[in-house]
Amino acid sequence: MRLILGSASPRRRELLAQLGVVPDAVTPPEIDETPRRGELPRPYCVRLAMEKARAVAAGPDDLVLCADTTVALGRRILGKPADAAEAAAFLVALGARRHQVITAVALRRGDRIWQRDSVSAVRMKRLSDGELNAYLASGEWQGKAGGYAIQGLAGAFIPWISGSFTGIVGLPLAETAALLQAAGYPVFRGAA
Repeated sequence: MRLILGSASPRRRELLAQLGVVPDAVTPPEIDETPRRGELPRPYCVRLAMEKARAVAAGPDDLVLCADTTVALGRRILGKPADAAEAAAFLVALGARRHQVITAVALRRGDRIWQRDSVSAVRMKRLSDGELNAYLASGEWQGKAGGYAIQGLAGAFIPWISGSFTGIVGLPLAETAALLQAAGYPVFRGAA
C-alpha cells in the first residue's frame, strides 16, 4: 500500500517520521483556499483538507494524506499573509489574546475518506515593535497560517497552549496515527 503525502511542508514530513512513516510520494495539490462567504474556521479547515485529498491523483489502493492548518481569531480566519504588512496586522491582532489553531487531516483511499481534526488554544504575548520588526525581517511568517510558526522563532512569543503541539505545527500526530491505523497502514515500524 503506497502512501502519498499531499503537502509540500517539510514539517509534515518530519512529523510523519516521528510515527515511523515515510511517504512513498509527495504530491502537493493545487486548490483554491479562499474561504466561502460566512464560512467559519473549523468547517473551512476541514473542507480544505478534504478538497486537497480529493485533488491528489492516486491509484485505487493508494492512500492520500492531506492536512490544512488554520488560525482563527474568534470567527475570523487568519490564513497565510499575502505580505509583511498583513503578517504584521495578524501578529498585532493576536497579541495578548487567545486564538485557536485548527488542523484538519484527511486520508483517502479510492472514494473513501477518513477525517479528523485538532483544535488547540494558543496565547501569544503582545509583541514590542522591535520583536515584531525582527520577526517580520526574518521572513519566517511567509506561508504560515496566522503569520507565525510555533516551532520557529515565534515559539518565544507563545507563553501558553492548550491542545496538540504537533497540531499547531501542522499535523496532529495522535489523530494522524489513528487515521492511518483505521485505514490499515502500519505506523511506528521505523520509529527511532
